[in-house]
Amino acid sequence: MKILVIEDEPELREAIEISLKRENYRVETASDLESALIKIGSYRYDCILLDIMLPGGSGLKILDELKAQEIPGNVIIISAKDSLDDKIRGLELGADDYLAKPFHISELSARLKAVLRRKLSGGKTNLEAGNLCLDPANRTLQVAGRDVTLNRKEFDVLHYLILNQDRLVTRTALAEHVWGDHIDQADNFDFIYYQIKNLRRKLTDSGARVELQAVYGVGYKLTAT
Repeated sequence: MKILVIEDEPELREAIEISLKRENYRVETASDLESALIKIGSYRYDCILLDIMLPGGSGLKILDELKAQEIPGNVIIISAKDSLDDKIRGLELGADDYLAKPFHISELSARLKAVLRRKLSGGKTNLEAGNLCLDPANRTLQVAGRDVTLNRKEFDVLHYLILNQDRLVTRTALAEHVWGDHIDQADNFDFIYYQIKNLRRKLTDSGARVELQAVYGVGYKLTAT
């Protein structure tokens, strides 16, 4: 997947770029409106991360240009300008999501994966793996059409693993996504082990055709069986 990061803050732009490259995305960047317009006019991207406040003008002009040229593109607005008018305008112009600064990189990554999965699944919002169907909006899980009850953390763990289906998720990334930014202060990750253990038991009891693989000392991977 090829991602364009349009962001004028050097430290944030670099942090996003490094994080996405670690997840094996192809990443290009632009730091101002002019260079961003050149990029979208020359290349096609699977998703664009767009700051509204840019040197040279409003990032909303990017959305105008994409719409005018009928260029398909998934766009997530990332901006400290958290005004309702800008949010509504951005969504009306075709943005898929809006994330206000400050945010954690793991949250941006999860939203990016959700947008890309909707693209690949033709706009469906439910996530599927094996005979599982996860509904993030209503926070429900069905296995082979039958409801399965999960607690809040179990649901969040499963949600993140399905978003990263067939990819190794490190314990740190999973902990940051589910438990928050300060999880690096924890003495150990035993709490993740217990959530995975309970989740694995519930999935097995319900006849789920997925496997939660543990990679010792690294993390977990969800695969359909």
